[in-house]
Amino acid sequence: MQQKLILVGDINLLGVSDPTIPFAKIKDTLHAADVVFANLECCFYEPASERSVEDEGFYAPMATVEALNIAGVHGIGNANNVNFGAPAIRASLKALDGAGVPHCGAGINREAAAQPIIIERDGVRYGFLQRSSVFHSHGHQATDDYPGIATLQAHTAYRTPIENLRTLTRPGMPPEIITWAEPEALDQFRSDIAALRQKADIVVASNHWGLDREILQYQREIAHAAIDAGADIVMGHGPHIPLAMEVYNEKPVFYGVGSFSFETGHRAQKHPDWIGLMVDVSVTDGSIDQAAFSFVRHNAKNETIQRSMRDETAEFETLRASSADLGVTLELDGDRAIVWSKS
Repeated sequence: MQQKLILVGDINLLGVSDPTIPFAKIKDTLHAADVVFANLECCFYEPASERSVEDEGFYAPMATVEALNIAGVHGIGNANNVNFGAPAIRASLKALDGAGVPHCGAGINREAAAQPIIIERDGVRYGFLQRSSVFHSHGHQATDDYPGIATLQAHTAYRTPIENLRTLTRPGMPPEIITWAEPEALDQFRSDIAALRQKADIVVASNHWGLDREILQYQREIAHAAIDAGADIVMGHGPHIPLAMEVYNEKPVFYGVGSFSFETGHRAQKHPDWIGLMVDVSVTDGSIDQAAFSFVRHNAKNETIQRSMRDETAEFETLRASSADLGVTLELDGDRAIVWSKS
């Protein structure tokens, strides 16, 4: 039995007034999949008082939650840096529940935020778990008695490259940047993935992380830990651009799937040129046997549209080069690129 899983990146419905518009051009493709999972990068929340565009948080009108059902999105993760503020998170969770959209990554407390979701299709159980390594230091992380997101903290250090003694006579030499995951948080993440593995046939680890195009050490550390603990595929998001892919222990890692519907961002700035990946995962008899992707952008009406490879040559070449650095050869297949196929 063959099935299709589609993974897409950031959905931010800030500024959307008509929920029928964003996915009008792509919904048939999504509805043809057995399971669609996305990173929801907004809260469904309408503040009672005026707020500045300088304030953090992407708040979309409550009614726009219907856009997820129109698109055919079956589940979302909302552990990311803009799902911020207890009232907004409570309102958003209520809206998602009312729309019948399963969600993970945020909750009314730490335990709820950490819970995975499982979506079953014809006897195949798809498990999803999301964590964010990008979050505010105060009032954002879920606690035992306060709403927030599920986090996996990482750290940064700056090391002077003193191995080369000549640098000691060169003031202003830039340091080497080192990142790593918080060991205790990473251990808990491993345990959470392993527990989900016992309940699901396909396990997807979804992580909000990153800074620009570089794949940082902590991202690889977390991705490899997820797969070692039982994940079948890792889906990363955060920088709003596609990032390199890796295959680790015969499991695909998408370090950044970019944006899927993201017209308005921080400080109400419009993003006319965003780009993302629509990850196409083939599942046969409850096991992943291929992972590929195609490109998506949006048009002047803010409709997400699938792009041909010939129109995204520069972006594909960038991904091909960066993925080659991680040992992956991207293979063109029409308007898709195959990242990994089961041996």
